[in-house]
Amino acid sequence: MTINLTKYGLTTAVQVDLTKENGQILGRIIGQHRDWYQVITTAGERSAQVTGKLAYEAASPAAFPAVGDWVYLASSADNQAQIEAIEPRQSVLARGAVNHQDGQIIATNINTIFICMSLNADFNVRRLERYLTIAWDSGALPVIVLTKADVCTDLATKLRAVADVSVGVPTITCSAETGQGLDELQPYLTTGQTVAFVGSSGVGKSTLINRLLGQDILATKSIRTDDDKGRHTTTSRQLIPLPTGACVIDTPGMRELQIFMGDLNQTFAEIAALATQCKFNDCTHTSEPGCAVRAAVEAGTVTSERLQSYQKLQREMSYQGLNSRQLEQAKIQRMFGGKQAMKRVKQRYHRD
Repeated sequence: MTINLTKYGLTTAVQVDLTKENGQILGRIIGQHRDWYQVITTAGERSAQVTGKLAYEAASPAAFPAVGDWVYLASSADNQAQIEAIEPRQSVLARGAVNHQDGQIIATNINTIFICMSLNADFNVRRLERYLTIAWDSGALPVIVLTKADVCTDLATKLRAVADVSVGVPTITCSAETGQGLDELQPYLTTGQTVAFVGSSGVGKSTLINRLLGQDILATKSIRTDDDKGRHTTTSRQLIPLPTGACVIDTPGMRELQIFMGDLNQTFAEIAALATQCKFNDCTHTSEPGCAVRAAVEAGTVTSERLQSYQKLQREMSYQGLNSRQLEQAKIQRMFGGKQAMKRVKQRYHRD
């Protein structure tokens, strides 16, 4: 049986041949379990590992395959194969990770990122800003999906809060229980499209994907009733073809989303625009004279919470790529203004 890879997102835009001249076979990573990958090819699904050469030449963890990648396998008669090469990526969704100075890849070659946030007690626009920051940097289109509309009693208020932090980003309100809003997802789920669902545990990603699949393929769990927060259900990323012709990548819930790289100018467009009017080019928007951003906060056109979130993410992004010593020095510089200032604070503290 021959597998049609268009079901898994192969389009003319990918611009690859099904087989290279040296006999390598094209496939797409549809699952990952530590060092093992599930790869779909025209001959079916195969388990694969990277070759020693690819592992040796990888300059960082980001140079290893990830779910969504198009790869070339060495020709093999059995189901186990070796990944010899990775096709250039069209988009990359990544986050910061402990001990990964260059971040951790969530998914690649995606067209749309559905940022899921539930309309229950776990609703959090500051977390949404984090997701938007990495989504804008990925090369894919972010779309906000507000889930569990059937349990929301203050929808208008929450929609206004989302609109304040997501200028230009489509927002869809839906419910997997009632089917509300599912039709609005369909324009993003056409043949050749790959979408990724991201969001915290318990927002209903797996339930929503099951509705799109038309069957319960992904496991789901109920949320905690005391705080509306979820338990981890999805434990690894996987790519699944949808009946519409699109592919969907489900991702584990990420309650603590560290920023690796991001586009703050898109997420905080109004602050970025105001910053160009500041007196100093390197204005930190804290205490400098002639700060247009602080003036906007004082005038009430930008909230102090919004500015604080911007500054927090800006600091977090500046720490990426630093070793532990450099990270500590950066935090000391930010908190105290330098080591000598920190020593004076400590001396004053002990003296008091």
